[in-house]
Amino acid sequence: MRIHLLDGTYELFRAFYAAPSARGRDGAEVGAARVLCRSLSGFLAAEGVTHAAVAFDTVIESFRNELFAGYKTGEGIDPELWAQFPLAERVTRALGLVTWSMIEFEADDALATFASRAGADPRVERVLVVTPDKDLAQCVCGSRIVGYDRHRKIVLDADGVVAKFGVPPAAIPDYLALVGDSADGIPGVPRWGAKSAAAVLARFGDLTLIPLDAAAWGIAVRGADALAASLREHLDAALLYRELATLRLDVPLAESVDDLGWRGADRTLMAALAAELDEPGILDRVRYRG
Repeated sequence: MRIHLLDGTYELFRAFYAAPSARGRDGAEVGAARVLCRSLSGFLAAEGVTHAAVAFDTVIESFRNELFAGYKTGEGIDPELWAQFPLAERVTRALGLVTWSMIEFEADDALATFASRAGADPRVERVLVVTPDKDLAQCVCGSRIVGYDRHRKIVLDADGVVAKFGVPPAAIPDYLALVGDSADGIPGVPRWGAKSAAAVLARFGDLTLIPLDAAAWGIAVRGADALAASLREHLDAALLYRELATLRLDVPLAESVDDLGWRGADRTLMAALAAELDEPGILDRVRYRG
């Protein structure tokens, strides 16, 4: 079997910025939820999609905000997008998808946890983490656990991670610690960029193993002395950034691999959803259980 793990937060954001405005029966904005429902209906109808789950950031803040005040928050999210988060979760549940609503942890942590769990099951042929989010590249393991951008039909295996970032999956948190990740509010280490981080991490593999004297690097990197000096000055911050970028594998998810088997949409929930979205046509887009 193949396991598909979807980043619901990404899917909703993408739908919101791609969707035309639409109002439901009560006048609320529902355009993104409509697009999400159509998109996931098509996804579930595709050949080979038999076991799937989706994770949402039910709240944007997580335990990481307690570690670093600058970490991402819900500030600045369009109110009409934010208002559709609960609706989006009703969409995925009505479609029959196992849905994880994250509060203390992030959606990415849930996906990473289950990817690891499923990857350890010998019955699983492949785990596809369905998102282009670079954070999830750290979950990739050979060609067994891969990233998958379903909209662009791109599969990212371990070799693909190296080709894209210059470092193997295990070094992605170190890479993000040095380079930063504006989407998550991780500032990175001053002076370090993608090329310098990739070159040095390709040599040492772990930011704690990078000599603080550039003379010991043994590779030619532009501005090496300044980079080393910046790392010396900001090493404690870099270690914190790596902790922030490292996805958790211990999220308490109750489901087993078998629980992710998709059996069809829930007819009653879909009927209520179609009325709420004021779009009866969606009822003909899905297969129903039973």
